[in-house]
This record gives sequence, C-alpha cells and structure tokens, in this order.
Amino acid sequence: MGTEVSIRDVGEAIELQGDERTAYLNPDTGEIVTVSEEERRLVKEGTEEDVPEWQRELLPKVREALASERFLPLPTRFEVHDWSIMEQFAEARTDAGERDAFRRAIHGPGAFRRFRDTAQRLGLEQEWFRFHDAALASIAREWLEAHGIAYRSLSTHSE
Repeated sequence: MGTEVSIRDVGEAIELQGDERTAYLNPDTGEIVTVSEEERRLVKEGTEEDVPEWQRELLPKVREALASERFLPLPTRFEVHDWSIMEQFAEARTDAGERDAFRRAIHGPGAFRRFRDTAQRLGLEQEWFRFHDAALASIAREWLEAHGIAYRSLSTHSE
C-alpha cells in the first residue's frame, strides 16, 4: 500500500464536498483531488481550450482522478448525515436546558441555521466545531480502514 493518509485531510475534503463537488483519494500517494461538475463536464466534452489557464492546469489531474481506478471517491456529504451529528451533539449535552434547546433547533425547516444560532447563543460554537470535526475524523477513519488504507491520526504531530 502507499503512503499514510492524513485523517484531517480526508475529513476536510469530505466536509468541502457538496452538490457540485466530489473528492477522490489516491491511496498510493495520499493525494486528494476535488472535482467540480464544471471540471467533470469540461473533461468529458474535451473543451479544455476555452477555460482560463489556472483551470486548464487542474484538468489533467481531474482527468486522472475520473479515469483511474486507483482514485476512490470519498464519502459524500449525503453519506455523512450532518443532521445526525447535530442530534448526537444535542444528546451529549449534560445540561437539560441546552439539550432541549438543541433538540428544538434541529427539527423543521431551517434546522441547520437554527442549530448554529443556538450554539452561538449558548456560547458552544467552539465545542460544536470540535465535536463536528471529531465526527468527520471518525467517518474518515472508518472509511480508510474499510479500504485498507494506512492513515495518520489527528494526534500525530507530523500532519
């Protein structure tokens, strides 16, 4: 197998994905390539000449990530279930008032915004960020282990 992959890098790449972006990992090199839908389209259509130079420089790596069986797609934001992570954070609160406030925040339309507002109002934003980062690291670790990929943990200072 290749190099050790950074759990932090994988977690950050998972978090940065969205409807228009997918990230891929080369387990041999530890390289992560994020591909936008526009870049995917450009590579598929072969219309690379009509793009700015900075984007043209990225396209060979995008092409490699899409064509190579070595690059593995990272778990998507849909597989991460941010709502579930928010629910776990709410349930982990030892203060009943905080727990109830978070439980109310995560239901109905606008749950993500209300949750964020509740964390800010209660002065728990930094604690939420740490909890969320740890949850993403756990997802990254499980994914790397499932694919037999060596990794460096978050506590390793060489990251």
